[in-house]
Amino acid sequence: MNSFHAVTSSAALRIGQGLRRLLRYAITALLSVVFGFTVYAVLALPDLKPWHTERLDEEFSAPRDGNLDFDGYLKLEGRLFDAARARIATWDHADEAYVYSRFNPDSNVTRLVEGAAYNRSFRLTAETPVGHALLLHGLSDSPYSMKALAESLHARGFDVTVLRLPGHGTFPSVMTQMTVADWTAALRIAARDVVSRTPPGQPFYIGGYSTGGTLALQYALDALEDTSLRRPDRILLVSPAIEVPDVAVIANVLDLLSFVPVPVLQKVHWQEIGVEYDPYKYNSFAVNATRQVSRATRALQDSLASAVESGRIERLPPVITWQSVVDSTVGANAVADALYARLHGAANRLVLFDVNRRGALGSIQRPGTGGLIDRLSAGKRQYTLDVVANSSEQTRAVSVRRLAPDGGTSVRETTLQWPETLVSLSHVAMPFPPDDPVYGLNPGSGHDGIPSIGSWLFRGENGAVTVSLGSLTRPRSNPFWSLIDDDVGALVGSP
Repeated sequence: MNSFHAVTSSAALRIGQGLRRLLRYAITALLSVVFGFTVYAVLALPDLKPWHTERLDEEFSAPRDGNLDFDGYLKLEGRLFDAARARIATWDHADEAYVYSRFNPDSNVTRLVEGAAYNRSFRLTAETPVGHALLLHGLSDSPYSMKALAESLHARGFDVTVLRLPGHGTFPSVMTQMTVADWTAALRIAARDVVSRTPPGQPFYIGGYSTGGTLALQYALDALEDTSLRRPDRILLVSPAIEVPDVAVIANVLDLLSFVPVPVLQKVHWQEIGVEYDPYKYNSFAVNATRQVSRATRALQDSLASAVESGRIERLPPVITWQSVVDSTVGANAVADALYARLHGAANRLVLFDVNRRGALGSIQRPGTGGLIDRLSAGKRQYTLDVVANSSEQTRAVSVRRLAPDGGTSVRETTLQWPETLVSLSHVAMPFPPDDPVYGLNPGSGHDGIPSIGSWLFRGENGAVTVSLGSLTRPRSNPFWSLIDDDVGALVGSP
């Protein structure tokens, strides 16, 4: 017996020692990541500007403002933008970074958008609405990214509300404060208002772009359980964030040393510090932004798994998604494998925009860029798959191939063509028409004699301009937007 106890005690001791070693390794690894990122942030990131450090207390906070109605939310938003203008008036207006920024009312980018009215929530009303919709923008974006989709629905008789999510539209610094709880509370406030305006028998749509798509889908899943939430009749998603890489959880600790009261250490709040020339999107990106979208997508995955296990997923309203097959921000595989693989019924439709497969471009494309489409086309699906692609490898002309769940296939030719030098679409291009005055790629796009950001195609040496030349080659608008507009028309016209 004593021998048995001795062996047991020895095993327990070894296990305890092993666990302590693992804990030491984990702590060492954690501290290495924290200190490594801190060194990178302090030494490699540009200097912080006031818009990276100053906070706005008037921003919506779920614990403080969660009981507001939508009118109260809009009034709070008005005070927020008043406070932002007051802060901007105190900044050094001779600073070159300010002169060319979105914060200078006299800069070209501010003139391009006539004061950037669409950084705020807005509503398009119809005289006799046939339905109502709530749309949500993406992370670091603004309500402007949903303007074209809102106008498409409005042209078909919908009242459309586009919500500004807390943390957006003012200063990048406010991203360091925002939480998923703030987004969710604001969404619920806006949804209650939209639903109250929707009479029985009229449809209620909810939709979103990128992280806005995450939140829209989460609301629809919540409504399957919570009877106080009206279930939407359709879910419209543009490049939705369904999953983010597992490594994103590191964002929970990256800014750990920001509590140290040393000004230079405030840089650890930031993954990227960019020139703020874009009037409707932050170019700087906060660590907290990654932390919050990681939490939102992990909660969404849990909700999807629960809905599948309980069978509630069968009551989810039809989901229609427009997605570029190449998407360096959120990826396209998760949309197909984590969302659509769980959906049943032809009314659920995934529209994938392929890469430009014209033969001459094959020599510079990465192998497998269109592999997802090849895989999905060859496999069995219980949803409808639309593929927007070259009619053949010999032409820039574009067709839409529809693959039904029952195996049926149809092809619709269009009058659209791939632009000569465009290899693929992008995450940031999807929600904008090609003639958009801010992001359009068509020649002549712009406003008041100022060319659109999407048409900037400069060449030069690094350092010649204030922005990265590489950032200017990523398409900012969608040459095939008219197909999305046509889809909206067909959806509104169907039961």
